[in-house]
Amino acid sequence: MERRVVITGLGAITPIGNNTKDFWKGIKEGKCGIDEITHFDASEYKVKLAAEVKEYNPEDYFDKKAAKRLDTFSQFAIIAAKEAWADSKLDKETENMERVGVILGSGIGGLETMEREMAAIHTKGPDRVSPMFIPMNICNMAAGNVAIELGAKGESIAMVTACASGTHCIGESFRMIKHGYQDVVITGGTEATITPIGIAGFTNIKALSQATDKNRASIPFDKERSGFVMGEGAGIVILEELEHALKRNAKIYAEVVGYGATSDAYHITSPAPGGEGGARAMKIAMEEANVKPEEITYINAHGTSTHLNDSCETLAIKTALGEASKKVMVSSTKGHTGHLLGAAGGVEAVVCAKSVEEGFVPATINYKVPDEECDLDVVPNEGRKVEVKYAMSNSLGFGGHNASILLKKYEK
Repeated sequence: MERRVVITGLGAITPIGNNTKDFWKGIKEGKCGIDEITHFDASEYKVKLAAEVKEYNPEDYFDKKAAKRLDTFSQFAIIAAKEAWADSKLDKETENMERVGVILGSGIGGLETMEREMAAIHTKGPDRVSPMFIPMNICNMAAGNVAIELGAKGESIAMVTACASGTHCIGESFRMIKHGYQDVVITGGTEATITPIGIAGFTNIKALSQATDKNRASIPFDKERSGFVMGEGAGIVILEELEHALKRNAKIYAEVVGYGATSDAYHITSPAPGGEGGARAMKIAMEEANVKPEEITYINAHGTSTHLNDSCETLAIKTALGEASKKVMVSSTKGHTGHLLGAAGGVEAVVCAKSVEEGFVPATINYKVPDEECDLDVVPNEGRKVEVKYAMSNSLGFGGHNASILLKKYEK
């Protein structure tokens, strides 16, 4: 028997707020988390801006030893997961923790650690590479560390699909609960790649904006868009089987009702022409939920602020929704947060859950110049108070990975 799946906990650490409450407040207020890079000296770099987590000190969250043994991407994951777990009010003393899983992704993993230890081997020799290099660097360690921290003994998996990682994790967690393999899954994405090699690599592939005005750098769907702005942080949701949640009188933010995942099978960085892979992912999610296109109130677009992504995603939405694409509200919150790569889907799932819960559609901020190629209702500059029955979140990753999840306002 297929089971219903709901969201009962939210956790976030982002460039506009270091917890869910502050993050959501920043979204509603149209706060922009982009500023000059402070993590390293970027004076010789073409790219000067990023969306860093502000006022972050690991020792506010971890003891000195633990902080030194965790790459920042794992730190962010643990912080957001602990917040989501506390928010859900699940109790590991009474819960069957063998039925609690973790599916938590990162696009790149411990890049900061990789960079530091590569410098060590070149300047000091192989014996000076840290014995913690491997367990700090590898991509699965966010999932592993969260499972250890929270005592989750169910399936523990890390999914790596570039910028679609967070959404794929949530979608696969949904399936895992729906089909009876787990009762609860801690899921989402985390990323910490604002490093010299991270910025240089994405700059040289021509993906990043070189704008110097922080309010005109990440401008999804705007005709003057010129690339994305790197962000960092984590977004985690607690997914739970409905009856399990009702038995303990849990707060329910939204129900997960659909998930679509496809491959473009086309190009390593460019989306397929017309966004056909993304369109199929959206259609699959709607079919699973048995939802008509005209029922969808809001789409949180991948909306990276690159020329190809935004124009192809516009076409994908038109293909998937047909005539209903003229009425659906489509915004990208990457103007607020920058692009969190593997964490984007996790953070944007938190946005969609809050959007459904509170009846608020976030704006696409810093929008000035309309683009005829992106002629949807992009909710320019001002969010809207409106009932959101269905919200969809799209994520599209390098390699041609597409993922869409569909949330619904919970009804008994």
